[in-house]
Amino acid sequence: MLDYRFIAENLQAVEKNIADRHMKADAGAVARLFARRTELSTSLQGLQQQRNVNAAAMKGKLEDSARAALVEEGKKLKDSIAAAEAELTAAEAELDKEARKIPNMAHPDAPVGKEDKDNLEVKRVGEPTTFDFEPQDHVKLGQDLDIIDFDSATKVSGTKFYYLKNEGVYLELGLVRYALDLLQKKGFTPFITPDIAREEILEGIGFVPRGPESNVYTLEGEGTCLVGTAEITLGGYYSNTIIPKEKLPLRMAGLSHCFRREAGAAGQFSKGLFRVHQFTKLEMFVYCLPEESESFHQELRSVEEEIFSSLEIPFRVVDTCTGDLGAPAYRKWDLEAWMPGRGSGDWGEITSTSNCTDYQARRLNVRYKDDDGKNKFVHMLNGTAVAVSRAIIAILENFQQSDGSVRLPKALVPYCGFEYIKKARE
Repeated sequence: MLDYRFIAENLQAVEKNIADRHMKADAGAVARLFARRTELSTSLQGLQQQRNVNAAAMKGKLEDSARAALVEEGKKLKDSIAAAEAELTAAEAELDKEARKIPNMAHPDAPVGKEDKDNLEVKRVGEPTTFDFEPQDHVKLGQDLDIIDFDSATKVSGTKFYYLKNEGVYLELGLVRYALDLLQKKGFTPFITPDIAREEILEGIGFVPRGPESNVYTLEGEGTCLVGTAEITLGGYYSNTIIPKEKLPLRMAGLSHCFRREAGAAGQFSKGLFRVHQFTKLEMFVYCLPEESESFHQELRSVEEEIFSSLEIPFRVVDTCTGDLGAPAYRKWDLEAWMPGRGSGDWGEITSTSNCTDYQARRLNVRYKDDDGKNKFVHMLNGTAVAVSRAIIAILENFQQSDGSVRLPKALVPYCGFEYIKKARE
């Protein structure tokens, strides 16, 4: 969340940022509640000082009447302090509730817009793949090659689930291991994270655990949820922790399953693997000093670009507009791969990387002790190394051959053990 004082002192800028992000939040209410909390806190401190004076006076030599008067005053002060504390606690809870609705400030260079069509292309690597035959989408390719089974998954689990089979299994494992090896060389510590997290951790990261806007599966009666990304579990790893400054930065790579309800995610390009309820993802996460976060954001983006350049997949980089950032992100870049199976071809998101500054750290209470001896909030960043299901889409559609087989990118061959995925077995 944003600092309360920052909101109060920069009210117009915060309100404009909320409007630019097309979100609903009341910065004015936060400013009023912050002033009220300050007033109540000052009043409580005054009562506590009076209690201390009263207690000191009780230690002196007093006549009975004077002592009785002090005892009576002490009782009144005790009751007043209890009432003031209750009022302050209620005000703080209301302040916290309203402040959590306010999104992070957006980077000054982030494009102002409402949805993904307003994102700004900033770079293109490779050219859209062309064919001398009619290309197929990944759904038909996967079924013809007998490596993806949507029908059986629908029967067993429901829509938007899938089975990977045969070479599809090795393709997933190869993608994960390939990306893991690259990240380890770059200093990332590998993790396999839990697939479940407490609701307060999701809230701290910026996800909504419950309600119509939630995209996560809640485990009823447990106070926990299935995670939609390892960003949640990696971000919660150091919650309520003061990290020694000399240990920063921390680079982490988390492998997890990801579970998403994808409510209302229907659309012409949502079929197949693009929007599913469960998939595997390798996520990058960084804890760093505030002055380093913009350079680390560039680093995460360059890692994503290196992975997909080495996989020979055409992609473009877009600077995400304010309305498509999500509440925690200060700035976000998406990589969009060329997907020939989308009609005459189109771009589809395969990774994103976000600089969330200290927004998540404040909510999760992740700090470091600075050289001046003060505890300050770290900056936290995340980025997708490989979302396997979408990477598979890009590989199948861009590397399909005229005979219906699929050639693997050269970088993946040592990890998968084969160069081609051939037509389905008889």
